[in-house]
Amino acid sequence: MPSLRLQRVRELLKREIGEAIRREFHVSECGLISVNDVDVAGDLKSATVFISILGNPDQQKRGFQMLNDHRVRLQGLMGRAVVLKYTPKLKFAFDDSIVRGNRVLQIIEELEKSRPDEDND
Repeated sequence: MPSLRLQRVRELLKREIGEAIRREFHVSECGLISVNDVDVAGDLKSATVFISILGNPDQQKRGFQMLNDHRVRLQGLMGRAVVLKYTPKLKFAFDDSIVRGNRVLQIIEELEKSRPDEDND
């Protein structure tokens, strides 16, 4: 389990990176980008940002490409907002946990609809 300080840094980075993305990228161009989690290395020199992008496949591809193209700018914005000894080098990773979770909920809903009513007993 990560230390309390590392957890606080992760949450702070998650919030600030999400805010920077919200300000810098337009939803119409690259879909709705949300930061799901941030995994920070123990030395705080690198961070993996897990993102999900809501939109059509073209917007998702463009959004992920724009994130990687503007990575250094986002690092700079985050570095000004979060004061740490080192500004972590960002790496973006696509997180499809929301899509998988929605699929599981859809399957459960279908199973409940197909089950005969047991309330009439």
